Order: sequence, then structure tokens, then C-alpha cells
Amino acid sequence: MEQYLNTPVKEVITKFPNIGKILEEYEIGCVPCTVGSCLLKDVVELHNLPDEEEKEMMGRISQEIYPGQEFEIPRTEGKGKVRSKELTYSPPMKRLVDEHVLIKKWVALIPQVLETFDVHSEENRQIIIEGVNFIRSYADRLHHAKEEDILFKYFDETSDILKTMLDDHVEGRSHAKATLEALEKRDRQGIVDHLMAYRALLTEHIKKEDEILFPWMDRSLSVKQVGELFSKFNAADDRAGQDGIERCEKFVLEIEIKFRKEDSK
Repeated sequence: MEQYLNTPVKEVITKFPNIGKILEEYEIGCVPCTVGSCLLKDVVELHNLPDEEEKEMMGRISQEIYPGQEFEIPRTEGKGKVRSKELTYSPPMKRLVDEHVLIKKWVALIPQVLETFDVHSEENRQIIIEGVNFIRSYADRLHHAKEEDILFKYFDETSDILKTMLDDHVEGRSHAKATLEALEKRDRQGIVDHLMAYRALLTEHIKKEDEILFPWMDRSLSVKQVGELFSKFNAADDRAGQDGIERCEKFVLEIEIKFRKEDSK
């Protein structure tokens, strides 16, 4: 069993497809993950199931791998775990989750923006330019920089889960760049493809961070480290400047109002 606990979860699921179904029953969504390089044991620890649920799940997984054989079920750290249905965060982690709210508002608006988008309209083109500026200024330079330059430094950046998050950041930047390149060429389909791909990427990325990564990080950080992060995040916001943050908030609000009015016509 130890061998499979130290195997990337995608390889385990490929060999034993029912394990993917078992994980999904416990709200562990490894099957649709496009990377799947996390070790099975790390996946179990990251999701922090209560003791009894974890024991039950691991028992079912072991029976899929070795039918009819009895094993001492390995346990992840943290005996007596209780997982609340309502997620709670430390102050610095809550800051990141709150920033996600504004990012999610913009990505939720992307289909509406694109539905009537005219690549030759200067007004429409300006919305795309400002949308990419929001991605670069708020989602990337303000938010992702807090993660990459501050938060992730408290953990092993070579771990599979962090490599996955960092790869997502790189892919998001690539879509932002490609969107502007398509806009320059007046390539409407290219704009649609890259913004919709960005939307799908960030939607799943934020879900993984809010529901899995950040709670796991909070469980791993000391009180002192939480205080350090909070101070460093405040300093990062000061460097970004309140005016810049408010401009990003204003952009999303204006787009929300614009398309709400158009929907009501």
C-alpha cells in the first residue's frame, strides 16, 4: 500500500479507475485535474477529511488495490481532525480569498462581454484592453505576486501542489498576452478563445485555492507566521497603492453596471 501512497494520483486512478470514483464521493476532485502529479498520500492530507471518513475512504481504496487483503490503514497527520463544512481562514488568507471575489466577478462577466463583442468597435476594444489590464494589474501583480513572492516562500515550492498553482499563473499570463496580440490583429476568434480559456483556468484555480490549498496552508502555519504574512501583505498593498486597487474595483463595477443595463433592455 505504501508504494501506491507515494505514486502520483493520476497514475493510481489510471490503473484503478474506481479509485477516482471513490475520491469523488469524498469531494476530492482529482479525476478532472489536468496535472494529477500530486502523490496519493498528499492528496489525502491536503483535503483534511475527518478521521473516520479518512479511515473509511482509505479502506475502500486499499480494497480496490488489494481485494480481500487486510491492511493497517495509514493515517495522515492530525489525529482527531474535524472538518467544518464552513471554510474559515486566517486574516492573510482571508485577504487572498477576498481578492478572489473581485477576480471571479470579472471572469464571470467575460462571456457577456464577448457575446456582442465587435472587434472593430473602439469602445469594445477598449473594454478588452482594460480587462487585460485588470488581469495584469490586479489578478497578477497584486494578487498572484502576494502568493509567489510571499506566501509560497513559507512552503516547499517544489511540491506538486505549488508547482501546479505556479503553472496556472504562467498559463494565465500567456492567455493575457495572446488576447492583446489577437486584438492587435483584429482576430475576434483568438480573443474569444484566449479569454474563455483564461476564465476556465482561473475559475478552477481559485476553487482549488479557496477550498484546498489555503485551508491546508492555514493548518500548517504558526501564529507567528500568520502575523508575518499579514504584515507583508499590508506592505504589498501599500506598494500597489490604494488608487490602483480602487481603479481595478471601479473597472469591474462599471462593466457589471453596463451589462446589467444591456440585459434589461
